[in-house]
Amino acid sequence: MKLLLDTHVFLWFIVGSNRLPSHWRASIESTSNDVYLSVISVWEAIIKHGIGKLALPKDPGEYLPAQRRRHQISDLELDEASVARLTKLPAIHRDPFDRMLACQALEHDLVLMTVDPVFRSYSVSILPTT
Repeated sequence: MKLLLDTHVFLWFIVGSNRLPSHWRASIESTSNDVYLSVISVWEAIIKHGIGKLALPKDPGEYLPAQRRRHQISDLELDEASVARLTKLPAIHRDPFDRMLACQALEHDLVLMTVDPVFRSYSVSILPTT
């Protein structure tokens, strides 16, 4: 399975939060799955850290990529085809980070790991929490 981690899922994973369902942790750690973190999530976390909405133990520009590599999670760059999908994505909400993650999941046939209910309004595949 090809999994795309939403920002909060990645953050929960790297800190060992009990908010992350145990079977999701197992899915992320399984070598049979391809797991991705979008550059969009790194961008979102850096912005939130900069405005004081996200506490991190170190500089996010170094910490987040280091954690991604440490946990052998692949990076997903922003590509033109994913951006072009925005023209077809319904205007359900205005969060640009969520909208781009939805486009990347659709463009690259990825299963999104998120607890954010807004994604259920898009035609994105989402890994069940139970």
